[in-house]
Amino acid sequence: MARFKYSGRDRTGKKQGIIQAGSRRDALAKLKEDGIRVIEMTELPETFLTKDLSIGNPVKLQHFVIYLRQFATLLKAGVTVVEATAIMALQTESKALKKALLDVEGELREGKALSDAVSNHKKIFNSMFINMVKSGEVSGNLDVTLDRLAEHFEKQHFTRQKIVAALSYPIVVAIVAVAVVIFLLVSVVPTFVTMFSDLHGKLPAITRFVLSASGFMQSYWWLIAILIILFVILFTYLKSNLKTKYYLDYAALRMPIFGPLVQKAALARMMRTLSSLFSSSVPILQAMVIVEKVVENEVIAKVIQGSRASLEKGQSMTEPMKKHWAFPPLVTQMIKIGEETGALDAMLSKIAEFYEKEVETGTDRLKSLIEPVMIVILASLVGTIVTAIMIPMFDIFNQFQQVNK
Repeated sequence: MARFKYSGRDRTGKKQGIIQAGSRRDALAKLKEDGIRVIEMTELPETFLTKDLSIGNPVKLQHFVIYLRQFATLLKAGVTVVEATAIMALQTESKALKKALLDVEGELREGKALSDAVSNHKKIFNSMFINMVKSGEVSGNLDVTLDRLAEHFEKQHFTRQKIVAALSYPIVVAIVAVAVVIFLLVSVVPTFVTMFSDLHGKLPAITRFVLSASGFMQSYWWLIAILIILFVILFTYLKSNLKTKYYLDYAALRMPIFGPLVQKAALARMMRTLSSLFSSSVPILQAMVIVEKVVENEVIAKVIQGSRASLEKGQSMTEPMKKHWAFPPLVTQMIKIGEETGALDAMLSKIAEFYEKEVETGTDRLKSLIEPVMIVILASLVGTIVTAIMIPMFDIFNQFQQVNK
């Protein structure tokens, strides 16, 4: 819900105050029902207490794709942009998108163009969307542009899901492994401490190590929790700072096993975005600026800056790419051919398709390799603790047998 400060008049005189509503239009309607004629109204900025706490775009990608597909279908059926926006505001499952579309609808009814209306909600509608919509409005092919955007975001969502699927399995198994080890050290191992203390002779090294780890975990569990929280806060801060984010992205690209996958996903995203923008007749320099913002990798973005500077000098956009390790020769050669033949958008689309398939194949292969490795790691951790307990138990059993004899 947005907050609006208003001033106006009713039968008793001047009125002013703050009202909460889904959109400017809703706020005006509520005040009209109360008999207040609004003279001036301004939307109050969100504060830490009133804004929706979300990281990145608050709208899920699949919800945004559904919106684009249905919006394009309505426009093809002859529904006006205003009415289509009103329908989609009622139709969407995303609360953030619903709120934004209600505001957009109100601005459209005031006579604004769609590209101008959505530009006030840049957290939901990125610069690529805004510029492609503007191009679609100029060319009169807004429905085609929306279809193209839906296809772009669908492919982007598919590639992202593949990366998430490849990374989520080892992360989940690692969390389970840590949780199991902590449970064993805190709850199970301490029950054997008294028993082992009565055992004559020196305990095995592995048992002493596990008992020490158990004692440390019981005494300083809070320190481990604090360290984990501090690590998450530090990582979030480093990701939000452009200078440090560059080094994090560099490390991700250079990471063994996962690095090539991250690189291919970033290249696929870059080429798909450039292809979509060129297909919508967005000027190349403007397209490069947009891609630089949406590529989500500072190492790749730095090269894009160099490519844009090269274009401004009248040179090929591939010159900085040839000098950088993140861009394979396949990419630079195909882009160069596209520039020479005048079919750059088609060539970029082919590069994007190639790397999207590479990501799909790579993630499937990676998952098949990671699963047994993670199972072995988990079994080794649990097995070490069990072995540390069982060895002294056998000694106790042997001593018991000798006493009975």
